Amino acid sequence: MFRLARRKKKVEKKPRTPFEIFTEISARFLTLTVAAFIVAFALECILLPNKVIDGGVIGISMMVNYVTKANLGLVILLLNIPFIFLAWTNLGKMFVLQTFYSVSMLAIATNFFESLHHPVILDELLLVVIFGGIILGLGVGLILRNSASLDGTEILSIKLSKKFSFLTIGEFLMGINLLIYTAAAFVFDLKQALYSILTYFIASKAIDAVIDGFNSSKSVRIVSESYKDIGNAIMKELDVSVTYMKARGGYSGEEKILTYCVVSRLEMAKVKAIVKGIDPKAFLVIEAVHEVEGVRVNTRGK
Repeated sequence: MFRLARRKKKVEKKPRTPFEIFTEISARFLTLTVAAFIVAFALECILLPNKVIDGGVIGISMMVNYVTKANLGLVILLLNIPFIFLAWTNLGKMFVLQTFYSVSMLAIATNFFESLHHPVILDELLLVVIFGGIILGLGVGLILRNSASLDGTEILSIKLSKKFSFLTIGEFLMGINLLIYTAAAFVFDLKQALYSILTYFIASKAIDAVIDGFNSSKSVRIVSESYKDIGNAIMKELDVSVTYMKARGGYSGEEKILTYCVVSRLEMAKVKAIVKGIDPKAFLVIEAVHEVEGVRVNTRGK
């Protein structure tokens, strides 16, 4: 069983050494650097040569680059600076520092790939959309996972959603990107704008996969009269601890025992087989768990 907190015993946090702090910060900024180069590769080598753009500030910058031939990295940096200052009071100094570093590295990386005078890697638009979106999402996801951002429109949306509470952050982002892709239809053409929207969709799914993790777990709630047999079987066959919780039926008013556990996706089929093998009428609720922290505790023998 995954335990997020244990209240029985208060564990004092061991203070980190300066070396541990330095190692953590160095690893984070190294990841931000690599991620910025991944994003720049997707932009310069796959998307921009095929007139396919991203959303947000990067998408605006790509259109400005196409129309004016201005340096893409410099445009991205200049357009993001006002939004970075906007985030100073709302999202914290460390976020601002890491965001400024990430945007600066992206500017350097785009200039690096542009200086290589690379040939067009892909010219089949469907492949451009799929692989460009995946690579772009991988880089952006790594940056978001390390508490930074490349897109000032997200910061603006957070600010606007606080001022105008009748719209969510996602709705503001959707509105801003709708305007950007409408503009793309005039700068390029309607087909390129539609391909850009598809790229943005694929990139967003890749971002979710990076942030949530590929090894997402499943939480399982089981209601059955044979809860002890089911719980013992799960612990024995999967080496996973379970938690028993009291519940009360809404119609019957009877007290029931709810069995709870967290397992990997690979173990899910085995859990279902165990439950149905003991009690075919058991009620199961299965939910995705994108992130689990703490220790997987095996309570057997205690």
